[in-house]
Amino acid sequence: MRRVGRVVAAIAAFGFGYLAFLYLTLPDVRLLRTENPKSTAFMYLRVREARAEGRDGRYEHRPVPYSRISPHLKRAVLVAEDAGFWGHEGIDLEEIKKSLEADWERGSLMRGASTITQQLAKNLYLSPSRIPTRKLTELYITRRLEHELSKTRIFDLYLNNIEWGDGIWGAEAAAQAYFNIPASAVNPDQAALMAGAIINPRLLNIAKPNGRLRARQRLIRARMGYVTPPPIVAVPPPADSPAPVQSAPEEPEAEPTPPPEETEPEPAPSEPSTTSPVAEPSPESKN
Repeated sequence: MRRVGRVVAAIAAFGFGYLAFLYLTLPDVRLLRTENPKSTAFMYLRVREARAEGRDGRYEHRPVPYSRISPHLKRAVLVAEDAGFWGHEGIDLEEIKKSLEADWERGSLMRGASTITQQLAKNLYLSPSRIPTRKLTELYITRRLEHELSKTRIFDLYLNNIEWGDGIWGAEAAAQAYFNIPASAVNPDQAALMAGAIINPRLLNIAKPNGRLRARQRLIRARMGYVTPPPIVAVPPPADSPAPVQSAPEEPEAEPTPPPEETEPEPAPSEPSTTSPVAEPSPESKN
């Protein structure tokens, strides 16, 4: 029994030490209150993958103020990725429960339950690996993001830094690449198509949508009226505007560039949505 006690104590000590290490080494997310990152961990990952394949890793990334992103796109993304965004503090326990139940029935770990805040934490700082320590770090960063930033700012960062195709990052670059319009002009059908591709933007091509993407578009389009995006909030404008990123950076420690912010007020949401994120269409609806 003493040996068992020593083993348990050692495990507890290691766990405490690891948690303390995480706390001390996590990034300072407070900088994101007014600054936009020029690049993210996922961008560097894609650059490395491209160079390994003999390509130069060039990409498009054009951060714009939250007020210059179409409200249709905001609603569509919430429906597709995190319709319970208003009702959780970074971790959606109800969706995790549904995920575990679905996985148990299938005998596999396939269904995702990540919130927009979790995805932002992973995109900005981490990798797509699913090892337990990486997931624990993601949860720590998620809690910090929710504590230090407003819902509007979290969603703003997400929309401006999400991958939307090979070398295409953020809503503005995606709208320009696929529809030759600014992100502010995206209409409901275009928004639903863009949101439907987020689940796998390198496989679901917005320029050439397949049956699976069209099915997701229809589901998202039908639910867009049931969610409320975060309102536009007034913030002090930064001194400089970020320039579009046209080629891969050489150093991972890129200094963030502040974006301009608009101050037009938008009505505050009436109630948080409880609609579940869009599930995959049934096999009969896929190509």
